[in-house]
Amino acid sequence: MGEKSKLSRRGFVGAAAGTAAATALGPWSPVASAHGHGHDGGDRLLPRERIGIQLYTVRDQVNALGFEEVFKRLAAIGYKEVEFAGYNAQGRRWSNQELRGLLRKYGLSAAGSHVGYGTFRTSLEQVLDDAEEIGMKYVGTASSPAEGNTQTPDGYKQAAEDFNGFGAAAREHGLRFYQHNHDSEFEVVDGTRLYDVLFEETDPRLVFLEMDIFWAYVGQSRFPGFRPHDYVWNNPERYPLFHVKDGRFDGGPHSGWTMTDVGAGDLPYEPFFCGLDVDDHHFIVENDDAASSEGGPFGFAERSYDYLAALRERKGGHRHHH
Repeated sequence: MGEKSKLSRRGFVGAAAGTAAATALGPWSPVASAHGHGHDGGDRLLPRERIGIQLYTVRDQVNALGFEEVFKRLAAIGYKEVEFAGYNAQGRRWSNQELRGLLRKYGLSAAGSHVGYGTFRTSLEQVLDDAEEIGMKYVGTASSPAEGNTQTPDGYKQAAEDFNGFGAAAREHGLRFYQHNHDSEFEVVDGTRLYDVLFEETDPRLVFLEMDIFWAYVGQSRFPGFRPHDYVWNNPERYPLFHVKDGRFDGGPHSGWTMTDVGAGDLPYEPFFCGLDVDDHHFIVENDDAASSEGGPFGFAERSYDYLAALRERKGGHRHHH
């Protein structure tokens, strides 16, 4: 997208958002870094307490340093939420009580946790007990619905049935179950987009969705014919969680895409926030490849936090609601 992307990004209208979005996206602008400068006006776009990070981003640091040191560093950057990707570090399983205590110590909340589809199937009560004891509201899977099923409409119907069951059990624990997408969910098989099967066959009261914005755009480039943000615009209540993840379509390692710092890529992810009651959602940064970023994963984490914390609604603008 090159220079055109950089120009459009200043107005927060990505090329892929289209002209309809262009008018809707007027009210936002970034300010210079808001990191530690007391810019806590009422015009901030995303509430700071809802900006989180998926711990998979810093997995090498979690393994090397343990959860306490990682939580300490993330809290110092400004993060208020984390999303777990397993409870092991430094060669051992950290107890639910330890993790709950460390979150409290560093002023963090657990937004959610990614647990394998197979683990939900075989150890559902344990998965839910862990989430409840650590103190999270959401627990979900980032596994493909085709795991243990098939990459077909029927396979996704079976996954939806499973997910409804997981969601019902989660609700009994006071939790919400969610599914996180990659790109394969958007494949069209026998004339049907598989993600639509999952969306339509799951009970919206029991199964919530975490839109990974990067993978949705990878899906769009591989299996065109949809606009990722339309799902959110039309059904905001189903998407309490976002992976705010940026990238460039430059021949990179992920089906032609390269992951970048949030704000440094080509993705027009701001349309996903348009019209949202942002207090009802969690905005979780992630980069699978952050270890190779400048300054390592904590460098990525700091630059991405600063970018999101600096987003503002423009003066005179208004956020429109559904």
